[in-house]
Formats: sequence, C-alpha cells, structure tokens
Amino acid sequence: MHPAKLTLVFLLLSAITCFGQSSPATPAGFSVANIDKTADPCVDFYQYACGNWLKNTEIPADQPGWVSFTEIYERNLAIERDILEKAAAQKSGREAIDQKIGDYFGACMDEKSVDAKGLAALKPELDRLAAVKNKQELIDAVAHAYLIGPNPLFRFYSNSDLHNAGMVIAWVDQGGLTLPDRDYYIKDDKKMADMRQHLVDYATEMFKLAGQSAEQSTASAQTVLRVETALAKASMDRTLRRDPKNRDHKMSREELQRTAPNFYLARYFKAVGAPDFNELNVGNPDFFKQVNGVIESEPLEALKTYVRWHLLDNAAPWLSKPFVDANFKMQQFLTGQAEIQARWKRCVDATDNALGEALGQRYVERTFGAEGKQRMLKMVAALEKSLDEDIAGLPWMTGETKKQAKVKLDAIRNKIGYPDVWRDYSKLSIRDGDLLGNYQRANEFEARRQIAKINKPLDRQEWGMTPPTVNAYYNGSRNEIVFPAGILQPPFFDKTMDDAVNFGGIGYVIGHELTHGFDDQGRKFDPSGNLRDWWTAQDGQEFEKRAGCVANEYGNFVAVDDLKLNGKLTLGENTADNGGARISLTALRETIAQDASGKAAEKIDGYTPEQRFFLGMGRVWCEKRRPEYSRMLVSVDPHSPGRYRINGVLQNMPEFQQAWSCKAGQPMVSENACRVW
Repeated sequence: MHPAKLTLVFLLLSAITCFGQSSPATPAGFSVANIDKTADPCVDFYQYACGNWLKNTEIPADQPGWVSFTEIYERNLAIERDILEKAAAQKSGREAIDQKIGDYFGACMDEKSVDAKGLAALKPELDRLAAVKNKQELIDAVAHAYLIGPNPLFRFYSNSDLHNAGMVIAWVDQGGLTLPDRDYYIKDDKKMADMRQHLVDYATEMFKLAGQSAEQSTASAQTVLRVETALAKASMDRTLRRDPKNRDHKMSREELQRTAPNFYLARYFKAVGAPDFNELNVGNPDFFKQVNGVIESEPLEALKTYVRWHLLDNAAPWLSKPFVDANFKMQQFLTGQAEIQARWKRCVDATDNALGEALGQRYVERTFGAEGKQRMLKMVAALEKSLDEDIAGLPWMTGETKKQAKVKLDAIRNKIGYPDVWRDYSKLSIRDGDLLGNYQRANEFEARRQIAKINKPLDRQEWGMTPPTVNAYYNGSRNEIVFPAGILQPPFFDKTMDDAVNFGGIGYVIGHELTHGFDDQGRKFDPSGNLRDWWTAQDGQEFEKRAGCVANEYGNFVAVDDLKLNGKLTLGENTADNGGARISLTALRETIAQDASGKAAEKIDGYTPEQRFFLGMGRVWCEKRRPEYSRMLVSVDPHSPGRYRINGVLQNMPEFQQAWSCKAGQPMVSENACRVW
C-alpha cells in the first residue's frame, strides 16, 4: 500500500475495518486526575471522564489532533528512532535488515544532500513522461508511476476474490484524486470551494518549482483541477462504497478492455508486470466508462500535465525544502496542523512505510514479550465467549441465523503482536544517500509483491499493518482480527492496572473488532470470507431496522460548527463501538465472578469495577482536534469523534445508567436507545 497523498496520516484502510495523542502535561495512562468531578456523569460522561485532561492538554504544533492513538504513536517513534539511529551509525558488521533500515533512515535524515539534489532526483521520471508521444505510451507512463509511488487515473491491486476468498485476483477501481474525497471537487459550499483553490495554488507553486513559467504553472494547475474534477464526478460516493455489493463486479479482462478501450489495459498490465489472468474485479465499472471519455476528450499534453502533477506531489516530501514546504502548506489547509513534524519523525514513518516488518522485528524485540501476547490471547478468548453469549441471547434473531453466526465467530482468526513469518526484503536495494531512489524502489518492491499474488492462494499468515502501528483491524474477506504490538500499551493495555480499566481499554477494542464481523459490512461475509448472505430474510430485515436506528442517532450529532456526522458513513464503526462496549463489560463481569479472592470486585479510588470500566473507556477517547481536521474527517473518516465514541455509546447502555445511578430524562439516558448487538 503506497503512502497516503500529502503524507496525511488517517486511521483508514480501504479493505479492512480499523479501530481507529495526551500531551506531556497529562498522565500517559489511566488516572483519576483526568476526571472532572464538577461535571455530572449522567449529563455528559465524556466531560466527566476527560474534563481535566481536556483542560490540561494542548495539541502539539506538529499534530492535527491529540488522542490516545497519537500519544502512543509518539512514544513508539522515540523507540523506533533509537533503533534506527543505531542501525544507521553502524556501517559494518550489520545484519541485513539493520543495513536496510539504517541506510533508509540515514538517507532520509541527510537533509543537506537531499536539498543539494533539488529536483534532480525526480528528473529521470519527468524526462520519461516528457518523451511520451501518444496516449498508448502515456498508459505505459501511468503504469510506471504506479510502480514507484502515485496512482494516476485509477487503482490496480490484488485482493481476495469476493466469492472465492481463498484465491487472490486482480482488482481495478476508481482513483487518481489529490484531495481526500470526491466531495471536495463537486460540492458547492465555500469550504470545499476554498479547498479547490488551495489545490490550484499548491499545484501552481509545484509546477513553478519544477521549472515552468508563472503563466504555464497557472494553466497547468487549472488542467489538474479540470481532469481531477472529471474523475471525481465519475467516482462512487464513499457511503455507497461501504456496501461490498456495490464493489462486486467480476468481469473478464476482455470485457473491461471493450468497456474502456482508451485505458489500453493490455499495455498497462504488461507494463506493471502482471501475470496472465482472465478475470478481475472492477470496483466501479461506471468510473471506467466515464473516464474512458475523459481520456479521449483531453489532449495528450493535458493528460501528461496531470500525470506530471502526481509524480511531483507524490515525491514532494522527499525532495528539497521548497517542495517539502509547499506540500506541507497544503496539508495545513486540510488539517490545521501548525508545524511540520520534525524530520526525524517523518523519517521514522517513512522507514516504517517502506520496511515495516524489518523495523518491526527490532521493535518487537524491544517492547513485546511472550507475557503480553498470552494476556492478550486470554482477553480475546473472554471477549469471544461474551459475544457468543450475546448472539445466543438476542431476542430479535432466529435460531437458524444464530447457528450460522456462531460458525462465523468460531472461525475468526486472531493475530496478536507480530507476524509468525517475517517479510523477506532481501531483493530490495536500499542505498546510502539516495532518499528518493530508496522510496521509489521500496514502492516498486511492494507493488510487484502485491501483483505477484494474482492467481495464487491467499496467504492467511500475512499482516496488513506493521508491528509498531497504533491501531487494530478486522478484515472481512479473511475473517480475522489483528492487534499489532504498537497498540498494546497504556491507556489501552496496562499490566499494572486492574482488569476493569483494561477491559474498558483494550477489551473495548477487542470487542469492537469482533463486532465488525457482524456490522453492516461484516455481516455480508461468511466464515471463509466470501461475500454470501447467510441470514434469513426476516433476520436481515431486523438487523437493518436496528442499524437504521444507529445511523439516525449518530447522524444528529454535531461534529464541528454546523456540520453533522454522516450516520451512514460511520454506521459500521458506531455499531462496533456499541457492541464492543457491551460484550467487553459482560466479559469483565464474568471475570469478576470467577475471581475467588473477591479482589476484582473491590472499589479502587472510590469507584466500582463497572464505573472504572466506563472511565477506562473514556480515557481511551479523550481527544482534541483542530477544526480543519474535524471538518475533513467528517467527509472521509468512518469513525465518529471521541466524544461520540463515548457519549453516543453510553446513552444506549442501561448498564452504564445503572452503574452511575442515572435517571430517565437525563442526557446520558436515551429515550429511544439503539441496540444491534
């Protein structure tokens, strides 16, 4: 997976469902010092659990927001930095992986050499594009660009066959945009119009830096906006794409080539080195039909300008300072981030993107022992048992569907900490002093590795995140939950804390990921990961009715200013939040019941175990965001803001209201509570 455009870090992945910063002034893990006891937990529990944290926490200048994920991310960066600096300093006698991660990081940190090269590092690619004489050759250039970094025009990748999950097939899908979402190009409100102007200004500056005159640069930037607007209009809405059925369009290679002849796909597949294949999945056939006309109507030079833009934009963070500054200025408009991250932080991230399982080996050696893995496996088992009991007791689901749901739950694979088999980077060449070259070769290594999977059985041992990543995910096509070592730290998981706080933290995350297997997307995949309806018609209708309640509830929450959440876009995450909290609390109760000593049921700091569970939940989602960042995430992020990942869930939970003695009519007691799981 290539790094995101504009080097933005989102908690988003297209094929998998993810769970998802306290500043140095606030406690790193769980602490009652974060609680605002002047607030009423039955009026605003988020304010009660996080009030002092919110008062004492400032968003660091180099971050768009601050939440537990970024808090741990910062701690992990420091650990990784130490690993990388030592690997970079040792020039002889290193193991192969230390040579690669050390030289990649060292080349990235050599800012003086990067600045001295200027645009020269990218010149071979720009020259290759300049030599293109016709639209057939342009497709060769698009294919080469895909291998080394950007994805102009569309996306090509490998993924599981939706109807034969054990096999990997070729996929093509919409793509080719610089801004985060199609809505940025087609919505008429002032904020979106301003962002389009920022894109034009950014592109104008980049073309100037690449040697064009002021007049040429302005014209080139307008060309980029025109072409990308056409691609945006052809793209499917993000909310519609949540339904895997809307992305299920298997067709023959010849059929797609007839549908979109101007893509010259036979040339493209040959140019990227794809194996022979007869069938592929087309995520959005209408996109290829419409963009086929765009390729025909736009002059060759305009299309070359568009591809040149993507080469420049993708390489900008790894070129000289003027390019880095222009790129960051655009990022500021999107996120409100006040300062660029220190170079060492950007270089740690770059190394993790390029060589994540090499750096991950060293990270795991430093941070994650067998004890942590065993305790996590024990918690996962407790949560799976709890979900099993939850499904068995659902009043709205018939026995036939419950039986199938249990089969799926029992089939979920659990991956904890790090892969059993590490990735082999021996064929990837990393050279000292060649930052952009290393970046492009790492991208090509990964692109070819992905392409080589086509027509082969699915490797179920493979991971979709690197070990230092502060996140977790459920993958429907693999029916697996994955917890990298990076997230297994306070406030999510703290071995010095009582079970109640840990079940409110990492237990909630585990429950969340398990529930994704049965949310509005996950429920459409069977135990093997095939897109198959295993529900009775009646139970499917009952699910949709309950899911509709959640979508409507969250669609009325205000994210920022006058902008409300998109209840349908966030439906899966909100369903998983609500289900995850409930089954984690049930698992805690069972753990307490099994504790013969009675210690687990004792009050700590004046709070019962159930109250500490909810406070632990709250600590995980204490969050501050810059308004620009909040506005952007409403358009692109399927997760709700932290406030609603707490209050939105707890107002639906009688268990919460009982724990805090809340009364009917109070804000944390929903009059029409929603419940799916």
